[in-house]
Amino acid sequence: MKIQNVEFICSATAPEHYPKESLPEFVIIGKSNVGKSSLINTLCNRKKLAKTSSTPGKTRLVNFFKVHTGALAFYLVDLPGYGYAKVAKSEKGVFKRISEAYFKSRITSGEDTESPLRATLLLLDARRDAGESEKEIYSFVESLGTPSITVFTKSDKLSRGALIGRVNKLKKSLAINDYIAFSSKSGGGKAELLKAISERLLEQED
Repeated sequence: MKIQNVEFICSATAPEHYPKESLPEFVIIGKSNVGKSSLINTLCNRKKLAKTSSTPGKTRLVNFFKVHTGALAFYLVDLPGYGYAKVAKSEKGVFKRISEAYFKSRITSGEDTESPLRATLLLLDARRDAGESEKEIYSFVESLGTPSITVFTKSDKLSRGALIGRVNKLKKSLAINDYIAFSSKSGGGKAELLKAISERLLEQED
């Protein structure tokens, strides 16, 4: 799959502000500072499409990016990061409500209409152990019954041997099967992730 064009559509705090155009969606969820914005920029071949920040917990909105691949178009949806200790407790509650509202609107969008959500991209920092917040997110996404793709970010920060060891440890703690090792710096894993997205799109077309 080749991305031809991408555009930022909107930032939203509630489902009523989401784009009205019905397109397949791939939602990105991960801990604050895990590299969600960098992943979006790398996938879309844009340096500043999604704003990156050295301050974790900055994203407080649901951001929609419309991606054109020629025959098909879809949304990349960036949810607020979770689990940043220095964010006030009240703000953590806001982040949780915003994210849960997104999933609820997509999973229960109507019995007679197909959900636009094609897959959840679950991002994990390959260098970090999985804590309670990651386990909660995995349990939550699993309970939705929708496809998910685990993406280990910042894989370039580790040697090949160290990366394999870290991934094996994370796979055991979170019961992960398939995964993609990704690096926004080297572009490693980009082709694999685009292929996984393309397969999800084509499955629905069939």
